[in-house]
Amino acid sequence: MNTSAQSRQADAKNRSEADRILDRSFIWTTLFFAFAIAAVLLWIGFQVGIQGIPALQKFGLGFLFTSSWNPPRSTYGVLPQIYGTLASSFIGLLIAVPIGIGTAVLLSENILPVSVRTVLVFLVELLAAIPSVVYGVWGIFVLIPFLGGVGEWLNQYLGWIPIFSAPKTGAIGGPGLFPAGVILAIMTLPIITAISRDALASVPRNLREAAYGLGCTRWETLLRVIIPAAFSGIVSAVMLALGRAMGETMAVTMIIGNSNRISPSLFAPSNTIASLLANQFAEARGLQISSLMYAAFVLFILTLIVNILAELIVLRVKRL
Repeated sequence: MNTSAQSRQADAKNRSEADRILDRSFIWTTLFFAFAIAAVLLWIGFQVGIQGIPALQKFGLGFLFTSSWNPPRSTYGVLPQIYGTLASSFIGLLIAVPIGIGTAVLLSENILPVSVRTVLVFLVELLAAIPSVVYGVWGIFVLIPFLGGVGEWLNQYLGWIPIFSAPKTGAIGGPGLFPAGVILAIMTLPIITAISRDALASVPRNLREAAYGLGCTRWETLLRVIIPAAFSGIVSAVMLALGRAMGETMAVTMIIGNSNRISPSLFAPSNTIASLLANQFAEARGLQISSLMYAAFVLFILTLIVNILAELIVLRVKRL
C-alpha cells in the first residue's frame, strides 16, 4: 500500500517537473520569436533609413514640407504624398469602420440564422482574398464611373464646401482621392469585421447575463457592456486596417491619379507614398533612389506613430 502511494507521488512529481520544463521551453520559444520579429522590424527600418541618408543630408526636414518632385532637377519633396496617404486612409476608415463594426455585431449576435451568418462570414473573408490588382481594375471600370455620378450630385448641392468642389485640373468622375478612399474602405472592411467579430465573441458571457439581469435590453447591453468590453480588440482591428490602407500600393496606384499636387477637393487626383515608390523605383537612379528610400522611411515612421497612439488609447481606456 505504501509502495503504491509512493509510486503515485513519484509519478506526479515527475509529471509536474516535466510540465515545468515544457512551460519554460514554451516561454523561451515565444520570447525568441517575439524578439526575432522586433529585430526584423528594426533591421528593415535601419536599412531603409541608411539608404535614405544622402537625401536626408541634402534636403533635411524640408523634404517633408515641399511639393516638388522633379528628377531631372534633382529636387524632391513628399508633402503631397504624405497628404494623399493620410487623406485616402482617413476616407477609407471613415467608411469602413462603422460598416465593419456593424457587420461584426450582426455576425457575433444571434440576430440572424446560423446558415445566413455562415454565408456572410464566408463572403466577408472572400473580400480579403481578392488580389489588389483585381480591385484596381474593378475600380477603373466600375467604381470610378459609378462615383462620377455621386461626385456630380455632391458638387451640385454641396459644391460650396471645399472638399466637394470641382478640381482645378481634370473633371469630376475620373481618378482621384475619393475613389481611392472608397477602394481602401472595401479592402480594409474584412480586417475590421473579422477582428472586431472575434473581440465581441470573446467577451465573457457572464457580463451579458449580468446586464440582462439588471434589466438592460439587447441593444443597451450591446452598446454599454459588450462593445466597451471589446474596445481594445476593436481598436486593434482599426489600427491594422489603417496600416493596410497606408501601405496599399497597386489598387490605389491605379485609381488615385498619381498627381503630385495638394487639392482640398475629394475629386482631384492625388498620390500616396506607396504609389510613388511603385511608379518610380524601377527607373530611379542616384539621389532619386535615396529620396524614395527617405519617403519609405517616412511611411515607416507614420505607421509606427499611428500604432503607438492606438496603444496609448487602448491603455487609457483600460484604466477607466
